[in-house]
Amino acid sequence: MTDNFAKTAEQMAAFQKIWTESMTQMMQTAFSMAPNSAPPEVLRQIRSGLFQALAQSWDEFMRSPQFLEAMRQWMDTAVNFRKMSNDFMARVRNELQAPSREDIDAVMLNVRHMEKRLLDQVEELSNQINELNRRLGNGEIHTPGPKTARTQTQKTRGIRRRGGSKVQNA
Repeated sequence: MTDNFAKTAEQMAAFQKIWTESMTQMMQTAFSMAPNSAPPEVLRQIRSGLFQALAQSWDEFMRSPQFLEAMRQWMDTAVNFRKMSNDFMARVRNELQAPSREDIDAVMLNVRHMEKRLLDQVEELSNQINELNRRLGNGEIHTPGPKTARTQTQKTRGIRRRGGSKVQNA
């Protein structure tokens, strides 16, 4: 506990030092203008000096070992929090007997495999039907055209009796 407090105090002292230096540089830049320059030019010089001082101080701050160590600790904490929350949510789903992501992925994979097998079987049956049509039709392949509901109902209306005459259904 004391070690963590000492590290934090050290990091804060380094941050305070960098901030104080950047403010000092900005103030020096603001008051180091030429007396012969016009007011708009003075303002541009002040602005560019301030931006340059800020950029330099923040570049030093972000490259400092203290900042890099703090960022590493923050990232480690974020990763650990994510793992803990994922584990907690997995336990909640398990307690509620809800499916997990892995369960859903496994079901989807099985459905895809089943769909592929069905499509392969339908294609094989189609090939067998085409072969039978070729054998029965004297070498001609009979491919049925697109059937509509109307053409199918017209064909099913006429039912043959034993005697060979058609009876119309109403």
